[in-house]
Amino acid sequence: MSAEATHGAAHPSDYVQSLERGLAVLCVFSRDEPELTLSDVARRTDLTRATARRLLRTLQTLGYITSDGRLFRLTPRVLDIGYAYVSSLALSDLALPTMERLSEQVHESCSAAVLDGPDIIYVARVPTKRIMTIALALGSRLPAVATSMGRVLLAGLSDDERRDLLSRLALVAHTDNTIVDRGRLETVLQDVRGQGWCLVDQELEIGLRSVAAPLHDSAGIVIAAMNISTQANRVSLKTMREEFVPRLVDAAREIDERLSKR
Repeated sequence: MSAEATHGAAHPSDYVQSLERGLAVLCVFSRDEPELTLSDVARRTDLTRATARRLLRTLQTLGYITSDGRLFRLTPRVLDIGYAYVSSLALSDLALPTMERLSEQVHESCSAAVLDGPDIIYVARVPTKRIMTIALALGSRLPAVATSMGRVLLAGLSDDERRDLLSRLALVAHTDNTIVDRGRLETVLQDVRGQGWCLVDQELEIGLRSVAAPLHDSAGIVIAAMNISTQANRVSLKTMREEFVPRLVDAAREIDERLSKR
């Protein structure tokens, strides 16, 4: 997103636009483009070269960016920002032991994620084998509507929050199995809320199946989701429903108990 994406939107009187622009600069770097020139940064953020230069130099002085004189890149210090969130959430400390045991029981990957707008963000992961063409790690984003954890998190929103979010989303057919009908998706989310878990079969990527359950805080509010991911050619839907779901739900309850005592 460009630094000017919110231009014209209503902001509080104490809104600091320079901070918004600085964060926009940090966000333009990615796995595909880990190194950018000044012109690249200015173009991707819709900032002038002069403004982009000042922001880059400030971030460089603070230690978040380094440069060889032409190309700019992020430094490991950027991880401090994300770690502050993950540690404050306490999911790593409270959920990982249970997730590791669950992964050993089913011999599949186990992950936890939170909702951020239209996406889920991975905040904990116990991998076994790589089963997707995209590599997943802490901080990875996936579209919420096409993932089991995303649907669990969407189902945990209030009706108004969910409808407002879905009304602003473009439903993309990632595979022939992806649900792109809003009415059908709403029905699925209502079912997920009622049963307390969600199974998604090859909607994000052919060959990928996953089942997810919600994680709750002490007030019973859904704050994250946990899933088991597997390959369709290795684990049947029957096995996922009859064997994976009970283990997953029990594991989620165990983590809920820990979260309730924070």
